[in-house]
Amino acid sequence: MTDTNTDRTASVIEVRNPATGAVSGTVPDTSPDDVAAAVRELRLYQPEWEAIGPEGRKEWLLKLQDWLIDNTEQLADVLQSETAKPRVDALIDPAFAVDLIGYYARRAAKFLADDHPSPHSPLARVKSLTVAYRPHQVVGVITPWNFPLAMPAIDVFPALAAGAAVILKPSEVTPLSAVELARGWAEIGAPPVFKVVTGAGATGGAVVGNADYIQFTGSTATGRKIAAACVERMVPYSLELGGKDPAIVLADADLDRAAHGIAFGGMFNAGQVCISVERVYVEAPVYDVFVEKLTAAVSALRQGADGRASAHEVGALANENQARIVQRHVDEAVAAGARVTTGGKRTGVGTFFEPTVLVDVDHSMSCVAEETFGPTLPVMKVADEAEAIRLANDSIYGLSASVWTGDKQRGERVARQLNAGAVNINDVFANLFNFAMPMGGWGQSGVGARWGGANGLRKYCRAQAITKPKLPTMAKEPLWFPYDMNKIIFSLGAMRAAGARGLRRIDLPALLRLKDGK
Repeated sequence: MTDTNTDRTASVIEVRNPATGAVSGTVPDTSPDDVAAAVRELRLYQPEWEAIGPEGRKEWLLKLQDWLIDNTEQLADVLQSETAKPRVDALIDPAFAVDLIGYYARRAAKFLADDHPSPHSPLARVKSLTVAYRPHQVVGVITPWNFPLAMPAIDVFPALAAGAAVILKPSEVTPLSAVELARGWAEIGAPPVFKVVTGAGATGGAVVGNADYIQFTGSTATGRKIAAACVERMVPYSLELGGKDPAIVLADADLDRAAHGIAFGGMFNAGQVCISVERVYVEAPVYDVFVEKLTAAVSALRQGADGRASAHEVGALANENQARIVQRHVDEAVAAGARVTTGGKRTGVGTFFEPTVLVDVDHSMSCVAEETFGPTLPVMKVADEAEAIRLANDSIYGLSASVWTGDKQRGERVARQLNAGAVNINDVFANLFNFAMPMGGWGQSGVGARWGGANGLRKYCRAQAITKPKLPTMAKEPLWFPYDMNKIIFSLGAMRAAGARGLRRIDLPALLRLKDGK
């Protein structure tokens, strides 16, 4: 994601409102040395944060939840100033953060409790088996500009609940909301285990170069570089990258619901969502009617810059670069034979782009093949369900998808054939609000996943296996040196008997040859 929306003077970054170009605030362009120093400081405080346990951490996280609720209006003001989101959209970020922090704060003790797996065979029952979950010391979180408060919350809160310290590097395009989050952590008097460092690529590179676990959300190109850097350092990472999410509208669907749902899925946050609907495949018998309904739904959307009052559904794009990408995709499609049924151009001042529906498109066009990350909905007619599935899977991305049908069993059958980390039937974004489900992409859409109940915390931990004797111990185990062949034969025979099947459980000749040395 290219930043064309900030100005740098010396070590300061100016943050501008994309709708007006006005300066909304400034933040430091943190140097790599300062990032390294911040990580060292976090390491000093993390052991105590881990030691207070999930219940102790819960109290601080719930205090932060209170702060988020009490400061919702201020947070929405700041968020609007750096994104030009409609007021309703700006209020979703803090509400989402409140919901997420409550989920993990209250469940952390259960999710992080030791596991005691059952031994795999009778021989192993002489040991008590424990798996403990120990957090990585410092988790580095790097977030994009599309949800300046919700995106940090998605990963910072679970990492803190797991017992890690966290260093957050928000996008240089929209860093002000993250700075507010850090202010809240300080105002409640929480332990100094959460820091925000603002800056551009060098700052993010320093986070990758110093933290013990990296969670990155952003472009596939940058994700590849981060993965390579993490492999070089031998530190774990999780990447949520690009998407080109398909929607399949089957002939038996409720077309009114499908049109409204896909309009929302494609135009929410001006289409700047990793799981935005960016491709629509419609069965031929209902294609014309669906296009008419979708065009009506999209053309009715109100676009503009909100204040505290809510007057619009669609705001501006985050920066000039995004506006250029959207315009290029539309222009290239039209030049190749596509038709615009509504929208199709920039409007007014700033980076506003009209909500757009494109028809007569195909997979040779950039609007279908490349991630747009803007308010466009390319719609394609398909002969049947099989063609819809084939075309939906014809992408390097696999983040999420949706299926629209009057038959839920049919919808699930189609869903299980789609190459996507999540599929919503007769809905969009539903998986995003269910933290018990994993959120992760396939293919070029990423590596790893977030959430998934306990896994959302355990991903930030190292699993530690601990064994201890159940029975009184001897001076020497049967397999220890020096070898006693009678004991060796007995032990190996017992292992085979416990694990093999049929007559292979007992192979006395082989064991006797071992004893005789033949």
